[in-house]
Formats: sequence, C-alpha cells, structure tokens
Amino acid sequence: MRDGTRVIHAGLPTPAQGAAFLPGPTFAGAYHAAGDPVTAPFTYGRFHNPTWERYEQALSELEGGPAVVFASGMAAVTAIFGTVLRPGDIVVLPSDSYYTIRLLADGYFTEMGIRVKKVPTVGNGQLQQLAGAKLLWLESPSNPGLDVCDIAALVAAAHDAGVLVAVDNTTATVLGQRPLALGADFSLASDTKALTGHADLILGHVAVREQAWADRLRTWRTQTGAVPGPMEVWLAHRSLATLELRLERQCQNALAIAKFLQTRPEVQQVRYPGLPDDPAHAVAARQMQRFGSVLNFTLADRSSAERFLAASQLLYEATSFGGLYTTAERRARWGGDAIPDSFIRFNAGCENVEDVLADLAQALNSKR
Repeated sequence: MRDGTRVIHAGLPTPAQGAAFLPGPTFAGAYHAAGDPVTAPFTYGRFHNPTWERYEQALSELEGGPAVVFASGMAAVTAIFGTVLRPGDIVVLPSDSYYTIRLLADGYFTEMGIRVKKVPTVGNGQLQQLAGAKLLWLESPSNPGLDVCDIAALVAAAHDAGVLVAVDNTTATVLGQRPLALGADFSLASDTKALTGHADLILGHVAVREQAWADRLRTWRTQTGAVPGPMEVWLAHRSLATLELRLERQCQNALAIAKFLQTRPEVQQVRYPGLPDDPAHAVAARQMQRFGSVLNFTLADRSSAERFLAASQLLYEATSFGGLYTTAERRARWGGDAIPDSFIRFNAGCENVEDVLADLAQALNSKR
C-alpha cells in the first residue's frame, strides 16, 4: 500500500453503518467505571482516552511499531530520557541537535547524575563515543544545520556495544524516513511540525520496536501527567491524512527554492539534502524517501538577513517549521546554535512555488 493511501486510512475504525469515518474527540476526565475497574475499558482521563488510541494506532501503522502520544515533542523527549537513563548512565547527543534537548540534558538530567557527551552529526563521530554509553541520540537531518548521519551504521555499532538508539525524526517525518526500519529502538517526533502541518497545535509522539518500552513510556506519561488534550489529538489525526499530499508539494517546492537560491549572488551558502551537490545528499538518498520541507541559507550579514525578511511579502517570519505556510527566520536570534548571524532557516510551504520564487527574488533585490 502506498503512502498516500496509508496516511488517509491509518487508525480509522472498521466501517459501521451510520458511523463517522473518524469519530470525534472524546472529552472525559472520568468514565463510568462501577465495581472492579479492571472491567472498564476506560476509567480516568489521565490514564487513557479512545481518541488517543485511534491516533496511536495510526502512528503505529506508519512507524512500524507501537506508538505513544504526548503533550509536546519535548514531553516525548523527556519520556525517553526518563525511562531509559539512570544516575551514572551516559547519553551521547549530537552537539548540533535541537537546542532545547541539549538544554534539558545539560540541565536537569546532568543534575540527576547523567553524563552527557556531545558530538557533531556530520561524519558519524558518535562511533567514537559509544563505549560505556546507555543511549545514543541521533537527529538526522539535524535542526537547523541539516547535516545527516548514517543511521543504520550507527545503530548497528551501538547495538553491538549494547547501546539503545533514539532518532529524532521531526525534520524528515515518518514519510521521509523510517528510523525503526533502520534499526533504531525509538523514533520520536514533534507532531507540531510537518506531521500535522497546520501550525495550530502542540503535540509529540514516540514509536518503539518493543512493546515493553511502549508500556514504560505510557507509565511515564500517566505518572508525570504529560498527556495531550483530546481535541489536539483529534486534530492531529484528521491532519495526518493529508501528510503525503502536503509533503510532496513541500519537498518539490523546497528543492526548487534551494536551486533558485544557489543562483543568487547575495546567497553565500545553501543547504538542502535534496540538492545533488549538498554534502549530505549521498547518505540522505540512501536512507530517506523524501528530503523534507526545510532548507537553510546564509546572507552577507545580520542586517542583510533582517532586510530580506522585512522585504518579503509572502513569507511568514516565525519559528517552528513543517507547516503548509512558507516561513523563515533568522535563526541565530534565539541563540544556542553554532550558526552565523545571517543564517536563515526556511520552511517551504504548499503555495505555488512560482509565487514564492517571485517573492524571494524581489526581497533579495530590495535588500541591496
């Protein structure tokens, strides 16, 4: 079954006469649960919800392993750290991974006795840091630099060393890359981004190879209260159905935009794994089915980047990425990443690319 069909039908109930294709959200703090609670399929809203279960089933079908939904991408990250790591354990992180993940590891989890080693994504440098580690954390393509590592090779080496592997698949999405099929133990994403794609909710999930880890993650979710709202989950499931349609347009647009930017003298560097001459392309082409909506480029200096963004009439200047709206930002304004002040993180949306290219051209022209 092809991706476009899979995402449309994922997690839907068996057709029943007079029933909705996708039942609406169930809003419940408490359920009828008389007598022995074991006999009730649902008892309390922090423990379970049928809306969650339908969405988790959809994600499981797409990811290839049991999935657990969380209130945000960072809640999903924290759940993996919290269920896997214990005082004295070592986690190997990309030094160029999402900044808040590094903050969490260097802050709370370091204070709890976890040892953190950081290595750049490019070049598979993590291979040199696996000895004695408990968890290898990968992010490929990395955010915001878009470097790529060889996931299958790193997973094989990590498992030989007795190390678990988690892959942050937010940038690629499950239709762009399948970490569990590449051998990873955990595949996680901020569903806030491309997976749901409408810039209107906060959500995350983790999919796993082994049911035992899913059980532990659900226990963590229940006990810490990192639960999503049923409305957000229902919106996510509804939006998931258009993922393949959105992603196809976004990837086409991203490649066209990246090629256009390479022709502009104002642009000093363009990174997009889908470009044949991108340093990450060879590895990305082996392990990715689609190259995603995110690209980046660098202008002459900070003021050039700010003038470019101000001159655009179509781009939304906003953080986050993956949505059907074309967005861009001067990423260094947030701090925490080793990038130039003029570095632009750019998300290709679903607009007609001719309109986007025309707007980019006038914005680059006007900043001179």
